[in-house]
Amino acid sequence: MDSYRISRRKFIGQASCLAVGGTTFLSSVLNLKAMNAMAINNSSVVNCNDYKALVCLFNSGGLDAFNMLLPRTTSEYNIYAATRSNLALPYNDIRPINSLNTPGRQFGLHPSMVNIQNLFNSGDVAFISNIGALVAPMTKQEYYDESVTAPLGLYSHSDQQMHWQTGFAHARSATGWGGRIADLLTSCNTNTNISMAMSLSGTNLFETGNNSVEFTLSPYGPVGISDDNDGWWYNTLRKTNITNMLDATYKNVFEQTYKNITKSARTGNQQIEAALVNAPQFTGVFSQTYLSDAFKMVAKIIASQSNLGMNRQIFFIDYGGWDHHDELLQNQMDMLTEVDDAIGEFHTALSSINKLDSVTTFTVSEFCRTLTSNGNGTDHAWGSNVFVMGGAVNGQRIYGEYPSLQLNGPIEVGGGVLIPSTAAEEYFAELAMWFGVANSDLLDLYPNLGNFYSVGNGNPLGFLNI
Repeated sequence: MDSYRISRRKFIGQASCLAVGGTTFLSSVLNLKAMNAMAINNSSVVNCNDYKALVCLFNSGGLDAFNMLLPRTTSEYNIYAATRSNLALPYNDIRPINSLNTPGRQFGLHPSMVNIQNLFNSGDVAFISNIGALVAPMTKQEYYDESVTAPLGLYSHSDQQMHWQTGFAHARSATGWGGRIADLLTSCNTNTNISMAMSLSGTNLFETGNNSVEFTLSPYGPVGISDDNDGWWYNTLRKTNITNMLDATYKNVFEQTYKNITKSARTGNQQIEAALVNAPQFTGVFSQTYLSDAFKMVAKIIASQSNLGMNRQIFFIDYGGWDHHDELLQNQMDMLTEVDDAIGEFHTALSSINKLDSVTTFTVSEFCRTLTSNGNGTDHAWGSNVFVMGGAVNGQRIYGEYPSLQLNGPIEVGGGVLIPSTAAEEYFAELAMWFGVANSDLLDLYPNLGNFYSVGNGNPLGFLNI
């Protein structure tokens, strides 16, 4: 038995890894956020008996979005080509799209985006153009003379990622708008062991609420105690002892809270594992890339939502690496191919399980990149383009205002940087409204929203059927 002797230190060390991947309970406990997370019910929703999910694809690093959505009208393309110089895509390589709401103007997509081209033309994808973090509407002169407050830390990766995840362009915040929505709608779900917010990319600010934290999965499934169901005597002994510790009652409130969150994480992990056994396998649908695997796992969880007691879910996938100061054309070709494959495959999977109308997938990135070349890449900029996909999308349209890409134009402030004409908060608010958030809660979620949109006056942008 000497070769199987387990030290007390090793036993405790391995036991302490309990469900770290299952939920981010450790950071929650350290912040004492979990003290009341299990008991709070802040829902202001009258009826959420239907199922809806938001899926956020965060393209972190700063996606060069004016090589993703491009002008094809001859005069506008010529301006684009002159401005972008050696980074301009050849006209004949651009994939044409048939936009219904841009009369007299033609647009197209990056040559890698064959699936998204088809989904746009069939009405399941829409774009929002020249969108970005804003505190209030701003002109070029107001930018120069600083008479209107600019977003905090403009052009900074960390600050702009924070703004897109929190909905607070004017300040830093410890909570994200996805997490705050989960706070509001917590009563929609009957399962208290699994958070409404689920991350395929670890801990994130977007899904951190005042009383909510994300439940973390890997693209290959939930991560709990290794070999928890293995029959070897050591693993059986370890499982028994961990169970005894989690069933105990502790007088110290910190210990009791830690125990409660850990036990809930373990139970939730087990529930997800059981549900995934009967989930569709989507054989042959998804490519073998990390991003496609992440979307595949989201599709499996969505297919299992009824068994998991979930009527509302928020998913987060971070696909980083877009900070292309060099080798932009090749890097973007490769990465947009992966995005396009994953979005097309996810659409096919959702259609096969009859969930397409119930799921809205939306993209964000902290900022766009300069229209001008730095030699072989681009630098940090501001106004950008994003897209949204789903059965509830009023697709085949470009929302917002696709800008002139002329240098020294009315919203170009130098170096190929564009002031956004659409605020990110308008985008977020429409997603929240579709998800079931009451109008009365919108200004609490997005404090600057009133500078761009009169709450209760229709949809902020109109890209979703609400």
